[in-house]
Amino acid sequence: MTDAFAGTGAVADAAGTALYQQVQHFYAQQMQLLDDGHAEEWARTFTDDGVFEVGGEAVRGAADIAVAARRTTDKFAADGIQRRHWTGMLTVSGTAGGDEVTARCYAVVLETPAGGDPVVRRSTVCADTLVRTGGRWQVRHRRVTRDGLD
Repeated sequence: MTDAFAGTGAVADAAGTALYQQVQHFYAQQMQLLDDGHAEEWARTFTDDGVFEVGGEAVRGAADIAVAARRTTDKFAADGIQRRHWTGMLTVSGTAGGDEVTARCYAVVLETPAGGDPVVRRSTVCADTLVRTGGRWQVRHRRVTRDGLD
């Protein structure tokens, strides 16, 4: 495997740039699905046997991930809280033409109560194994660690 970008941040090649853009676009679409309350569609961005791990607790399988995501999104909606996940500082390692990459980014979670001001609720690191299936990227394994706790 090679880094899509060299250690200095320089573009390795056009294929590496395209891979980086694909993964960045995947995260933008995926996070917006969750933030807009589309829990089941968001869960379909995981493989059928995908793992979502936060703080040592893991949910396994896209079906169970969907149930957990729906429960969480419904709770925030009932409480009148809009959540936004902001990702950045993305790194991607893999082969540009390959079907599996590792990706790591920072994810900041903002919460805005109805009529209120946004607050930073979480600062995390998201480490993923992504696989290309049927021409689209999916998460095989996600590990989220919270700054200051994990």
